[in-house]
Amino acid sequence: MANTYRSGHRAALLAGAAAVLSLLTACGGGGGGGGNSATSPSTLPGTAAPATSGVTSATPSVPPSAGPTTSTPAHTPSPTASPAAGSRCHTSELEAVLGRNDPGAGQENFPVILTNTSSRTCTIHGYPGAAFVDAAGKQLGRDPERSPGTPPTVRLAPGQNVWSGITFANPKISGARAAVPDALLVTPPDERDPLKVSWSAGEVPVSGNESTVFLTAFDQGPGS
Repeated sequence: MANTYRSGHRAALLAGAAAVLSLLTACGGGGGGGGNSATSPSTLPGTAAPATSGVTSATPSVPPSAGPTTSTPAHTPSPTASPAAGSRCHTSELEAVLGRNDPGAGQENFPVILTNTSSRTCTIHGYPGAAFVDAAGKQLGRDPERSPGTPPTVRLAPGQNVWSGITFANPKISGARAAVPDALLVTPPDERDPLKVSWSAGEVPVSGNESTVFLTAFDQGPGS
């Protein structure tokens, strides 16, 4: 089912995304998201490596379509590319929130949004590490696969956002075995400590037919 997601969704989703970031701006500042390595599966660390082999789906683009689960700091000017080396954002400097689902063609499409909560400008480049976990911290399902693409390097001033899309086939349609996670762990690129985001969006596929979860590389927040 993941192959049904096409780039034609991007324009409509970006329009919805601008509304989300407007809500983020209105809500004001949020605290920094600390790592939670005690619950992180061993396969979680995010890297900026190329896309995982064997990905067959079209690249999903899933910017936020409605308000996320928590607020983020106020909006600041747009990120720019080509930052100095060694300036990457660390887990302790970021907050992660989950945007609302923008379903379509049997797909569930969620944006994962990271906000720079530090007082310095830093950079994000690559894909997140991600895993659904139960209340005991045990990973549910396989590691997500990376959708093909060339990750941009995004420079984040304090308060700015980047997002990555997480996409999977609706298990009620695909027939995959499903589970309801307690949380989504998100690890920034080149970091080891994850950010824990509460999951209240229902079932996710964990095995069987069409159970693969796909991730896009981080990109700058739309509407910035």
